[in-house]
Amino acid sequence: MPANLPPQYYELERQFNKETDIREKLRLAKELLAIMPKHKGTDKLQAEMKAKISKLTEQIESGAKKHGTHHVDPFTHVEKEGAAQIIMIGPPNSGKSSILASCTHAQPMIADYPYTTHEPLAGMMMYETVPLQLIDTPPISDQQFPPFLPNLIRQADIIALIADLTNKSNAIDLNLIISRLKEKNIELVADIPQGESDHRFLYKKTIIVANKSDESSGDEELRSLKRQFAGFVIVPVSVYDDQSLYEFRKAIFVALNVIRIYTKKIGHEPEYRDPIILRPGSTVADAALVLHKDFAYKLQYAKIWGKGKFEGQRVKNNYILADEDIIEFHI
Repeated sequence: MPANLPPQYYELERQFNKETDIREKLRLAKELLAIMPKHKGTDKLQAEMKAKISKLTEQIESGAKKHGTHHVDPFTHVEKEGAAQIIMIGPPNSGKSSILASCTHAQPMIADYPYTTHEPLAGMMMYETVPLQLIDTPPISDQQFPPFLPNLIRQADIIALIADLTNKSNAIDLNLIISRLKEKNIELVADIPQGESDHRFLYKKTIIVANKSDESSGDEELRSLKRQFAGFVIVPVSVYDDQSLYEFRKAIFVALNVIRIYTKKIGHEPEYRDPIILRPGSTVADAALVLHKDFAYKLQYAKIWGKGKFEGQRVKNNYILADEDIIEFHI
C-alpha cells in the first residue's frame, strides 16, 4: 500500500536529516510523526520514526553524545519555574539585563557597552499573585547568534522582543532577529495561527517591549515601531517607571491567555497566593486535577466565590471557571 505522504513531509524530512542539534532533531521527528498519515502503508515508517524519537529522547536524557563527543551545552535548557517562562531576546544594548534586574531579584552584569551578557540568566517576577520566570539572554546581531538560543526560545511560553527606543535602526535590528530565527524554523508571531499552518515552523507568541521610553526621542521611535510591526502588542517600558514595568508584567499575563483560580479550605479564608493556572474554559474538575488526580476522582462538588456569583455558590464538577474565582473543594 502506498504511503501517500503529504508534500510538507519531504521538506521536514530533509531538515531532519540535515539537522545536527539533537533537541531540534527530536522536535522535527515528532512533527514528522504527527503529519504522517496513519494507515497500513505507513506502519513501518511510523515504527521507524517512533524508534528514532525514543533514541533521541534517551540521548538527551543521558547527556546526549553530540558531534562525536560527550559534550552537552548547559545553556540549551532552563528548568521552568512559576506559572510560565518568558524569554527576552533583542539586539545589543537594548536593555534586557536592566529589565531583568528591575523586575526580579536577579543581578545580571549591566554595562553601557554591548555583549555584556554571555549566558542565560533567570529571575522570578510577580504579576499580582502570579509568579513568572523571566530569562535574560545574550544579544542577537549580524555578528552574534548564540547556538543555544533556539532551544531556549522553543521551550519558552512567551517571547519578549526588546527594542531600544534610542536606537534609530530598531526596525533593521528586530527584523534581523526575526529573520535569523526563521532560518531556525522559529517564527515570532503576534498570535499563534489557528487551523492549518506550515509544519516546518514553530510559532512563538511574541510581544515587543519598547525599552527606554523615558528618552526624549522615545515617542517618535515608538510611533515608528507601531507602524512597522502592526498587529504586535507593543509595550513602552522604562526601568525608572514602576507603572510601565507593571504594564509589562500585565502584558505578559494577558499574552499567556490563562486564568487564576484561588483555593480555600472549608471554614478558612481564601489563599491569595500561588493560584492554580488554567486555560479559559477550564472546569472545576480541571482545577482539581491540577492539585492531584486522586483528588479529582474523589471530588463531589465545589463552592465558588467570584464576580457575578452568589457567595459560596454550589456548583458541579463541569462548572466553567472564570479568572480570579475562589473555589472550595468538597470530597
